[in-house]
Amino acid sequence: MAKPLRIGSIIDVDRPLSDTVAQLQRFADAGLDHAFASQIFGPDALTLLAAAGSQVPGIGLGTGVVPVYPRHPMMLAQQALTVQWATANRLLLGIGLSHQVVVENMWGMSFEKPASYMKEYLASLMPLLRGETVSSPGERVTTNAFAPIDVAGATVPPVLVAALGPAMLKLAGTVADGTITWMTGTGTIGSHIAPTIVAAADAAGRPTPRIVVSLPMAVTADVEGAKERINEVFSIYPNLPSYKAMLDKEGAEAAADIGFIGDEEVVAASIARLADAGATDFVASVVGDGEERRRGFALISEMARS
Repeated sequence: MAKPLRIGSIIDVDRPLSDTVAQLQRFADAGLDHAFASQIFGPDALTLLAAAGSQVPGIGLGTGVVPVYPRHPMMLAQQALTVQWATANRLLLGIGLSHQVVVENMWGMSFEKPASYMKEYLASLMPLLRGETVSSPGERVTTNAFAPIDVAGATVPPVLVAALGPAMLKLAGTVADGTITWMTGTGTIGSHIAPTIVAAADAAGRPTPRIVVSLPMAVTADVEGAKERINEVFSIYPNLPSYKAMLDKEGAEAAADIGFIGDEEVVAASIARLADAGATDFVASVVGDGEERRRGFALISEMARS
C-alpha cells in the first residue's frame, strides 16, 4: 500500500558541492523520499541536482522552484531532460512565476498577466518534455520547435507548478502533474489548495495531482525560541503579496504561525494533519541548532520509513 505522505527535506544549497553530496547521501540513507533544492540567489537548482544527484542514487530530486521567466521553455525542457539523463530519471520539476519585484526590478521583464504567461509557457514546455515538436505562437511565449528534444534514456519528469491563487491552481490541475507550495498552512491546503487543484484535474480527466507542501519545522523543547528563529529566517515572506495572501487565509501573520514546532509527538501530529488535508508530499525546512536539527531529521526519517 502506498504511503499516505511522501516525506523529504530541503537541501542546504549554500555549501560546497562535496557537502551537498554528503547531505544528499544522508537523506537517502535516512529513507527520505526526496530532497528539494531551492533557487533564489545561489546555485542553479537543476545544475546542482545533476551534479550532486548523479553521485547519490535512490532518492527523488526536486526543484523548489525554477522561475520560468528567464528561461525559454525549450531551454528548460533541455535542462530538465538532461538532469533526468544524469540522475536515472529522478527529477521532480518544480517551476514557478517568482514575484513581481524580482521579475520586473531585477530582470527587467513584464509581470503583466502572470497566469496567462504560465499558460503559454506550459503549452510549450509540456509537449517538449514529451519529445514532441511544438508550434505555439503565444502572445508572450512563442515556440517553434521543428525537431523533438532527444536526450537518450530520459523520461518525462513530473511537472509541479507553484500555484496559490485559483487561476494558477486550475491551470496546474488541468495541464501539469501537481503543485508545490511554500508558506501555506495546513488549513489553507485543506480548504483551498487541495480542493481547487483536484477538482480541476478531475474535470480535465487527469490523474490525481501531487500536492507538495514545504513548511518550516523545528523539533524542540524551546518553542518560543524556535518561533523567533523561524520568523527571523523567513522574515521576507510575509512581505511578498502571494505568500501574504496565503497567510491571511490561514489567519496567520508570520512563518512560525504555520510552522510545525514542538516535540516529536507534536510535530508528527502536525505532519499527519497535513496528509489529512490533502497533501501528497511534505518537504521539511528544518530549523534549529545542531541538536534540534538532529531531532528533526530523525523524526522525518522515522516517518518516511514507517
